Amino acid sequence: MTPDSFSGSRIVAAATALVLLAGCTTFSKDGGFTAVSTTASERLGKDAVRVRTDEDRDAVTRRTQELLSGPLSMDDAVQIALLNNRGLQASYGELGIAEADLVQAGRLPNPGFTFSRTHGGNDLSISRTFTLGLLNVLTLPLATRIERRRFEQTKLLAADAMLKVAADARRAYVSAVAAQQSAAYAEQVKDSAEAGAELSLRMQQAGNFSKLDYAREQAFYADAVAQLARTRQQSVSAREKLTRTMGLWGAETQYTLRERLPDLPKDRPELNDLERFAMRNRLDIQAAKLQTQSVASSLGLSKATRFINALDVGYQNNFTTADGHEQGYEISVEIPLFNWGGSKVARAEAIYMQSVDRVAETAINARSEVRESYSAYVTDYDVAKHYRDEVVPIRKTVSDELLLRYNGMLASVFELLADSRDQVGAVNSYIDALKDYWLAETDLQQALGGRLPPLAMASAPSATTTQPASPTDSEGK
Repeated sequence: MTPDSFSGSRIVAAATALVLLAGCTTFSKDGGFTAVSTTASERLGKDAVRVRTDEDRDAVTRRTQELLSGPLSMDDAVQIALLNNRGLQASYGELGIAEADLVQAGRLPNPGFTFSRTHGGNDLSISRTFTLGLLNVLTLPLATRIERRRFEQTKLLAADAMLKVAADARRAYVSAVAAQQSAAYAEQVKDSAEAGAELSLRMQQAGNFSKLDYAREQAFYADAVAQLARTRQQSVSAREKLTRTMGLWGAETQYTLRERLPDLPKDRPELNDLERFAMRNRLDIQAAKLQTQSVASSLGLSKATRFINALDVGYQNNFTTADGHEQGYEISVEIPLFNWGGSKVARAEAIYMQSVDRVAETAINARSEVRESYSAYVTDYDVAKHYRDEVVPIRKTVSDELLLRYNGMLASVFELLADSRDQVGAVNSYIDALKDYWLAETDLQQALGGRLPPLAMASAPSATTTQPASPTDSEGK
């Protein structure tokens, strides 16, 4: 074996060893979707599916029809959204793109082949050259690690998108049921006002009712009619928003909602260490950290290759009539005469610092969201509890006492009607307070990463959510 052929063999052997060390990256069976489905199961108690085939679509349709067969609950709405929301399905496509990039990063670059045949007098020259981008082979393991981190980041972002759709479905459901409940109550108010207006008209015609009192009853009736129309339109808008979030169309839009919102929980747990819990559980923070690690690895790659932008190695097998066969190899290197790679490194460093600042921004915003949402959660619970335990019972007591007086001929029918008008504000305020509580709980769950902390974390008598620590410190120290 000649020295040249021996050197060429060593180059080929070294390249082969690098490939084996890098590993053979292939497409996974689940396409990275297991991370999403596991998050949905653990944090929401729901099923997340990726619809790819007609069989998947048929299974989703059957499950959706099963959930729509009865009055829709909040959990049903969330599950239907996870099955049918097309925007969510589109976001899952990022998993396939990221995995394809990962597989591509683990593949060897295609070799090149050059063939030439020339005549010179009586001489015939044949040249055959195989070339391979050696720099791409050398950097293949690092490039694969970078793309693997990006793939893991994409998994986290896909799972986070799923949690956001679930939260949107909860909000839409709460708003839709509250709007429907308000519209039903507005219709009752309108019927009562209509009866009062008709009675006042007859009494005014009989001369037993003043013109002023008659005008008041008519004004209340006119206002009740306008309020009913307004609440009905609000109910339609809220329902359509829920329909869009659940991804329903056609006959599926004729679903039935529960008549009222879920009751207010008997007790509100005191939650503490919420910021620390959010730092550990929020997927957007985890994804941002992986992004920074990926950029840091990319920066190392940029520094390693700043002087060598192209390095090709080739094996030659030439033939001439004068000299016979000639074998050897060639190395092609780009000379950094005008471009020393400084701009590439500077760009990578700027991207890295940008990524670091965005991680800090995400963490700072997350901490603020936790404090804000927890404050709303506490306040809205207390307000709804106040209406449930104080305002509504007092109004009922007033109504009961007034009805007794009416039965004893100590109060007129118009006093009963006036009392019903006074109840309108109390009932509507309680409906709004109950809606605000369920929306606040949803916002708090999303701020904490899709779920509330275990009750074991809620034993402290008061919550301290402010941590004087680095914004990305998951331990709060």
